[in-house]
Amino acid sequence: MNPELFAETLSKNNFKLSSRQEQQFKTYFKELVRVNEYVNLTRITDEDEVYLKHFYDSITPLLLVPEVFTEGASLCDVGAGAGFPSLPIKILRPDLEVTIVDSLGKRLTFLKDLMEKLDITGVNLVHGRAEDVGQNPEYREHFDLVTARAVARMSVLSEYCLPLAKVGGKFVALKGPKAESELDDAKKALATLGGKTALVKEFILPKSNEERTIIVTDKVQATPKKYPRQAGTPNRKPL
Repeated sequence: MNPELFAETLSKNNFKLSSRQEQQFKTYFKELVRVNEYVNLTRITDEDEVYLKHFYDSITPLLLVPEVFTEGASLCDVGAGAGFPSLPIKILRPDLEVTIVDSLGKRLTFLKDLMEKLDITGVNLVHGRAEDVGQNPEYREHFDLVTARAVARMSVLSEYCLPLAKVGGKFVALKGPKAESELDDAKKALATLGGKTALVKEFILPKSNEERTIIVTDKVQATPKKYPRQAGTPNRKPL
């Protein structure tokens, strides 16, 4: 998917890119590849692949579940790495207030510099493990939306993300193929943490055979205070 096809596909989905937005994605790509030479951000560096598997993949929730992204919503992206999915979403929806949580300082340094080059405001960078941030009163049950892409299996990811969502908010997981089995394994975790599966959408990325799944979980009740557990525990002992 080259930049022109990317713009054309978005236009068909009622997202007509402005020249500023087109330039922001071009700059994003250039900076990603440049910094990736000395900071491990991604194994994908071909332009067509970045536009498809990073940029387009990141914005699929906006296209497939647009009702989730209400005007001015607060969004927390857990384990965003090089800014996926939250920064492509932010480029298309500047009204969203975005908080990015990542445990690696070098990645956050990249994002800080990138946002200056993209002239983006309304993004807060938080250095820390999701388990620690989820116990911080400043962030706990604070967000309308919590997103995560390719971070962990659902039983683990739920403990990272649901404590950050406010009651009435949503957790949006961007997953690969056959995520239903992950979801089955995560039923206990979701119920324990105050979540309830609202929607599962399977689809294939354009001009490819890449299978993806979006899982939307409603936060229906408060997460018990003991969750998330200490850093590392959710991954070692999933609920």
